[in-house]
Amino acid sequence: MLTIHAAPLVLPVGAAAVVDGAVAVDGDRVAALGPYAEVAAAHPAARVRRWPGLLTPGLRQDRAADLLTRCYHPDPREADELGELPLWGEAFERLAATMDATRRSGSIRRGLQRMLRHGTTHLAGPLGADDPALRTAVARSGLVRVPSPPAGAAPAGDGAPDPDPDPFAAGGDLARTAHGPLRVGGRADLAVFDVPDEAALYGGGPRPCVATVLAGRLVHRAR
Repeated sequence: MLTIHAAPLVLPVGAAAVVDGAVAVDGDRVAALGPYAEVAAAHPAARVRRWPGLLTPGLRQDRAADLLTRCYHPDPREADELGELPLWGEAFERLAATMDATRRSGSIRRGLQRMLRHGTTHLAGPLGADDPALRTAVARSGLVRVPSPPAGAAPAGDGAPDPDPDPFAAGGDLARTAHGPLRVGGRADLAVFDVPDEAALYGGGPRPCVATVLAGRLVHRAR
């Protein structure tokens, strides 16, 4: 069924922003993109999902390997003991020393779920060439694997496995952090953030991701 995702602002990347915009999705492809009134008129039978804030392409996570293999993502049942946030550094090393394969696989799966909740649709870099658990979890998640960005194309870090799964935490803007532009005929990988404008995606303020669409499927919805 064709679905229209509408938002007060659509940022396709590489093209002008669309106020009161919409993206029509047919299967796993973008069928139309433009002002909501025009997209809805062209597809009157489509289901409409209205979102707050702004709609963007899905995001690319350039630190996926570190976030999945050098951080531990606690099970909710471990919250009393370990808290709810990813553990890294010495706390991770202590857990890793006694962690069995089942517990490690569970952490990787939860890490991937966290990424989806931050609008991630693409994972950059080598993932799982010599790590069957990582390779299997990534393949089952549906997230798209892409090569690492060229040197200088992504913000440089200090090598520390910062456990924040938000792709914007690396310091890039939308053009550098999105997986690519939204375009008609392209794969329907989208993210929606409940913020008023692009500037609100950056800095230290909250940027809640309210929806992630992966190949046309709504895989995360916060409301």
